[in-house]
Amino acid sequence: MHILIIGAAGMVGRKLTDRLVRDGGLGGQALERLTLVDVVAPTAPQGYTGEVDLRTADLSLPAEAAALAATRPDVIFHLAAIVSGEAEADFEKGYRINLDGTRFLFEAIRLESARAAYRPRLVFTSSIAVFGAPFPERIDDTFLSAPLTSYGTQKAICELLLSDYTRRGFFEGIGIRLPTICVRPGKPNKAASGFFSNILREPLVGEEAVLPVADDVRHWHASPRAAVGFLIHAATIDSDRIGPRRNLSMPGLSATVGEQIAALQKLAGDKAVRLIRRAPDPTIARIVAGWPRDFRPERALGLGFKAESTFDEIIRIHIEDELGGRIA
Repeated sequence: MHILIIGAAGMVGRKLTDRLVRDGGLGGQALERLTLVDVVAPTAPQGYTGEVDLRTADLSLPAEAAALAATRPDVIFHLAAIVSGEAEADFEKGYRINLDGTRFLFEAIRLESARAAYRPRLVFTSSIAVFGAPFPERIDDTFLSAPLTSYGTQKAICELLLSDYTRRGFFEGIGIRLPTICVRPGKPNKAASGFFSNILREPLVGEEAVLPVADDVRHWHASPRAAVGFLIHAATIDSDRIGPRRNLSMPGLSATVGEQIAALQKLAGDKAVRLIRRAPDPTIARIVAGWPRDFRPERALGLGFKAESTFDEIIRIHIEDELGGRIA
């Protein structure tokens, strides 16, 4: 099996690669070839003895997408995007990377399939930002997609394209709307949602974190471990079970910032909580206010997707996977 991961140098891309290498395959088929692509050079996975192709590419250039499609991977994970805060700050860049790059990929696959029989499975990471206020108490599978940010709009357009290209038989697409991934390892990024991780990640290693919103802000979360599980399941599930509605809201955990902090206090004590510095940011607060807070993802749950049920569990996963089971 040949697997292509676009956005392979990102956090989820690296964890997905490691999981595939550790499993030795996908859906019962051996992993024979990996193509890892990003705008910065991906690194070869440790312990992998099969063929690996590391590429630096900008998917918003049509020729790059065509070159990737020409390798005819069996499964494509399309994870590449600029994050919400950056897409809001730089309108042109957001549409070029998040929309044009995805459209060029889809079109390259279509043209490749026209040359000879080819129909890969394509897993696309969408976002709960495709939904906009006003919200019901819990968003179900029939709620209107009406984003209130440029990032959410870009993802919503890509969802429609994925459904249409799948309907026309060019690939087997499935879009998974990821919750905010928490706790993200590494350094803070430009995502408007980054503080949800920052207020846990930094205090756990004895560093200060800035909280730009109120404690009563509620949001929808899942761990990086759950996100990788979503991707693996989406790549292996029977496509007929999904039906014509190809985009799914993933399971997660609804929690307030205050509940996050309470879980941190339970696991790391008062000294960690004291490292959170409150500094209100009206721009971040405005963006977050337009995001959904809670879901009832019955389709995804019925199809076997799983996530955490407590914030204690989410923090413990971070401690296990990133801190060697120890905290400062």
